[in-house]
Amino acid sequence: MQTMTGLLLRGTARAAALSLLVVLPLACSNGKAAPPPPPATVAVVDVLRQDVPVRTQWVATLDGYVNARIQPQVTGYLVKQNYVEGSFVKKGEVLFEIDPRPFQAVLDQARGQKAQAEAQLGRAARDVERDTPLAAARAIARSQLDNDIQAKLAAAASVESAKAAVKTAQLNLEFTKVRSLTDGIAGIARGQIGDLVGPATLLTSVSRLDPIKAYVAISEREYLRFVGGFNGGAARPFPNGDTPLELLLEDGTVYPRPGKFVLADRQVDAATGTIRIAAAFSNPGNILRPGQFGRVRATLGVTQGALLVPQRAVTELQGSYQIAVVSKDNKVAIRPVKVGARVGMMWVIEDGLAADEKVVAEGVQKVRDGAPVTPVPFQPPAKG
Repeated sequence: MQTMTGLLLRGTARAAALSLLVVLPLACSNGKAAPPPPPATVAVVDVLRQDVPVRTQWVATLDGYVNARIQPQVTGYLVKQNYVEGSFVKKGEVLFEIDPRPFQAVLDQARGQKAQAEAQLGRAARDVERDTPLAAARAIARSQLDNDIQAKLAAAASVESAKAAVKTAQLNLEFTKVRSLTDGIAGIARGQIGDLVGPATLLTSVSRLDPIKAYVAISEREYLRFVGGFNGGAARPFPNGDTPLELLLEDGTVYPRPGKFVLADRQVDAATGTIRIAAAFSNPGNILRPGQFGRVRATLGVTQGALLVPQRAVTELQGSYQIAVVSKDNKVAIRPVKVGARVGMMWVIEDGLAADEKVVAEGVQKVRDGAPVTPVPFQPPAKG
């Protein structure tokens, strides 16, 4: 009985399995496949064609056109300061005074020594005048006349030396009045009344600020581009006043007066590969001051009919650049492009695009080459 019952159970299970194999294909044949996802929605923008000024800019440091270090030429005690710190002074204006009394005493002594030398010269001249006819008449020895002549020459030399000593003493007395070497703004005094100062002492500095210099460091490649290459052994001189310059201040404002290049350093810095260039900007009122930072921008020319796209539409990958272009049938093509200068929020594309094409400006990360998309107009973000 148990064997019969087991056989019946195994037969029932086999029949159920067979019926399930028959039902499953029927169920699969009646089901539907999952629909594909909809195309990604991306914001697109037309490639813009317009004339673009070719500009470049460098970080700049402002400095005085002339920076004079005011140092005394004699040693003595400082007794007076005649200028107001931070004020405008003129060339030759007395800024400091050193105690003149020791120098006046030296001058008086030099004048006395000069008078003595002149007296000795007069006596020697009279001796020569007296002994000349006597020597001719053989009344005295010829050697005595020779001695008189040599004494006169020595006295004349003593007079010249005394005159030079008087001039030196006069100069030193004048040097007790420390004067400005240029027109400009005088800085804070470093010497105080009562200090013992000398030629190594820096009392203050005076800077000529109109015009003011802006120093920039340009690369060797940029320098060669400015020079314009060689033509028959002669290159275009640099710097020159033909390149208009703008000064952008630290707060982002553009200085209202244009500038020009005035000089280039004699050598390229071997450590940085740059050459130092100075530009000059008019500075009435001395508003700009040495030590300020800014940027000098140069307009090198105009590119006619340049193609521009928003910078956000350009993707950089391992030093190369690419753009997602949307065709007329709304399919994406990923293209490598050659980029040029940046103009505001736009980027000049030198190669890889046409003027009548559209590019993805937002949603680039959602697209792949050949994929369909749903394009919508790009809306730039509101300022502020």
